[in-house]
Amino acid sequence: MISRPRRLTLDRMSSITRAVLLPVVAALTLGVAALIGPSAQAATPHSYGAAAVKATNAARRAHDLRRLRANACLQGFADRQAARMAAQRRMFHQDIRVPLRRCGMHTVGENVAVGYATGRGVVRNGWMRSPGHRANILRRSFHLVAVAARKGADGRWYASQVFGAR
Repeated sequence: MISRPRRLTLDRMSSITRAVLLPVVAALTLGVAALIGPSAQAATPHSYGAAAVKATNAARRAHDLRRLRANACLQGFADRQAARMAAQRRMFHQDIRVPLRRCGMHTVGENVAVGYATGRGVVRNGWMRSPGHRANILRRSFHLVAVAARKGADGRWYASQVFGAR
């Protein structure tokens, strides 16, 4: 014999049960949310890039360097590079002389990466731990930046960060 399922509602609970149970449920809910955190949220190309720019400027601020400003021309090159890498499912650099000329820059640089789930992660755990990439992020002469990311058919994120100075 099977009994009917019962539903527990707040009006059926005693005040003592409510006083004990509700804070426990609230704490568990907050604990799970804290464990999952923002990294479990689905990143979009825009949120990935914005987080990478924010992390890049935080790294520069920690080294007493001025923040980098977004640049639309460089953004086009970062977007195209991330899309090309994702489509080909491999990491590679673009011919950096092209944005140098087309964007009217005096100096340019590029960081690329694959496999980092967040923009913050690619900066902190990837580029800042590599001497050459770190040097680009902390180069005093750079004043402009663009970051783009695309998710490939393989499920991995491909990121391109392009720097410039006029």
